[in-house]
Amino acid sequence: MTTPLATPPPPGGQPTQPVTARRRYPDAPLVGVGVAVFDGAGRVLLVQRGNPPRAGQWGLPGGLVDLGERLVDAARREVNEECAVEVEIGGIVGTFEPIERDAAGRIEYHYVVIDFWARLRDGTAQAQDDAAAVAWAAMADLDAYQLQPDSRRVVEDAFQAWSAA
Repeated sequence: MTTPLATPPPPGGQPTQPVTARRRYPDAPLVGVGVAVFDGAGRVLLVQRGNPPRAGQWGLPGGLVDLGERLVDAARREVNEECAVEVEIGGIVGTFEPIERDAAGRIEYHYVVIDFWARLRDGTAQAQDDAAAVAWAAMADLDAYQLQPDSRRVVEDAFQAWSAA
């Protein structure tokens, strides 16, 4: 016996559904992607977050994986939604698991994030969706963006992967 699909599949593919799980005080960790995008000059694309958690902070474009969506497809989609550019995904550079607790010690946010590196393929970066701003940053200028330690490590690891490719 087969289980009926929640939505019919698009021609030639599987259905995808937007994530509807609660981001704040989730019942389980949420799966997300982050992408360190490099242009031809070796600058990395950064976004200033427009929404919690970490609103106002600089980091990598990314977001939640939709149900039925492959990780690489989610990575490409999120970069396009936030920055209006097309990318070629190079590979996975790491994972991290941000967990934030409220003042009472309850888990307010819990994500499992798979980080990729990518090359810019097409487009001019501009803030869209939940990005308040975007910037191309040289590796030597990263300190000015006050990246979270995990994000800084991902950018550095991604730069090494991009440089070696």
